[in-house]
Amino acid sequence: MTHKTSYHNGAPAGRLERAARLRWVLLSQMRVNPLAQRELRPARVSRLAAEFDVEQMGTPTVSYRGGWYYLIDGQHRIEALKVWLGSWEDQQVQCWCYEGLTEADEAAVFLKLNDTLTVRCFDRFKVAVAAGRTTEADIDRIVRALGLRISANRGGGGISATGTLARVYARGGPNVLSRALRIIRDAYGDAGLDGPVIDGIGLMCQRYDGQLPEQLAIERLSSAHGGVSGLVSRAGHLRQQTGDAQAQCVAAAAVEAINRGTGGKKLPSWWRADL
Repeated sequence: MTHKTSYHNGAPAGRLERAARLRWVLLSQMRVNPLAQRELRPARVSRLAAEFDVEQMGTPTVSYRGGWYYLIDGQHRIEALKVWLGSWEDQQVQCWCYEGLTEADEAAVFLKLNDTLTVRCFDRFKVAVAAGRTTEADIDRIVRALGLRISANRGGGGISATGTLARVYARGGPNVLSRALRIIRDAYGDAGLDGPVIDGIGLMCQRYDGQLPEQLAIERLSSAHGGVSGLVSRAGHLRQQTGDAQAQCVAAAAVEAINRGTGGKKLPSWWRADL
């Protein structure tokens, strides 16, 4: 039996080496790249600081760039450490350190490091956009083209339901997502930019593609009794009656509202099996 020797980064097989190197880094030399990190949550920092244990801190990951060490993974632990120490400016921490990375590279490393960790869908989406991931970047483009924005905070056209946006995009493609968001924006405004509504209107746009007059849909939905709250309430009743998924019931409720008006061609019932 012959053994084939292979090399990685100049090291023979059997001794794997990471591209990152362990290095002691001053806390005062650390910065955060907002493109490659989730939003800092003060409540989490306070909780970590209250229960801080150096032995359980782990090893943060940083990127050395422009004379600073940019945190890729571990910003909440570092902030908690600062709170726990009180006086921290001269404190050093051992970190895994990369060199030669761009900001987009740092975002990509964050995604890889967090593949096996619990990271909010919103955080992963924002970092994926920064890393130039095709799907997420296109979704972000669609949202911004409509005068909306990806944001953890509702209001002002903010959408936090990034998982739903990705699902609608995967099911129906960019045109369906764009049309669904346009209908919701014009019919309901900020109140409609919620996951279940986006999911349901996305399903409706996908199924009735070519049959759904967009302006008529906007007028009927916006004038229906109760607005978006009425739509969600009706969807809840349908869900109790049918046991179907929430998105399906939102779509069915939207079709009912569109068909309720006078004039214009009616859409086939959502529940028709041949659609």
